[in-house]
Amino acid sequence: MKKLKHETELFKQALLAGVKYAEGRGVVEFESTDSASEKLLYIYRLLVHDKVMQPLPEDQVAEKALRHKLALWYSKQLPKDHPLLK
Repeated sequence: MKKLKHETELFKQALLAGVKYAEGRGVVEFESTDSASEKLLYIYRLLVHDKVMQPLPEDQVAEKALRHKLALWYSKQLPKDHPLLK
């Protein structure tokens, strides 16, 4: 798995976009006490369920891999000239 140049920032933005996506669908309402790890796993499972992203093999589902996958998902939604993609 090749690390993206601005992966940390992409992940932060992806998590916000994922929360907005999940809450917009009306399937969940995240609390301020929910950890980023909990949100990450829920958003990943929702995106896989909605067939927005391909699932990882179950033995590879780990926080580091999910962070990368979510950052990659978000980066594909950005315009090609976005600063986080340079």
